[in-house]
This record gives sequence, C-alpha cells and structure tokens, in this order.
Amino acid sequence: MDENQQLGEGQAFTEAELTELALAADPAGLIDDDAVPVAEYLGQHAGLLPSWYMPTPMARSGSRWRIPVVVAIVAAFVIIEAFGLCSTFGQLVPA
Repeated sequence: MDENQQLGEGQAFTEAELTELALAADPAGLIDDDAVPVAEYLGQHAGLLPSWYMPTPMARSGSRWRIPVVVAIVAAFVIIEAFGLCSTFGQLVPA
C-alpha cells in the first residue's frame, strides 16, 4: 500500500499492511500538532483509569455489622503485635 494512499469507507487495513506501516514508522519522529489521542478519536472518555482496573464503587448495604467485626479483628492483631506475640500459624507464641 502506498504511503499517501487513503482508505475509503468500508475498507480496512490488513494485518500485513499494519505491520509494514509500523515497521516503516520512525519511532523518534515528532507527533503532528493536530494529532488526536486514540481514546478521544474513538469516543472512549471513561476517565483516568479503565473501568476494569478500578470499577465504580457500589452502594453500601443496610447491614452495619461488618464495620465492628473488621475493627475488632484489626484491633486484635494490633494488640497481639503490641505484646510482642506471633500469631502466624494460629497459635500465640512469643516472637
């Protein structure tokens, strides 16, 4: 495919043509001032991170029993560490 040849509507590059263009491109070349980011060109304005990487937070459920349980478990481990004990295998032994 010639470098200046444009694709018409409904036409697509083959994998071989894309490979040829990629290998022929200058990696140190300057980007045009009117270049558009791919995400903007494709209309993908999801934010700074993709949704699969950091999904939107879910609404909290009505049950509030989880917070005291988690705080109690964390406090227990902090107290165990404060007394210099080791609880790695389920048994409290001096560290």
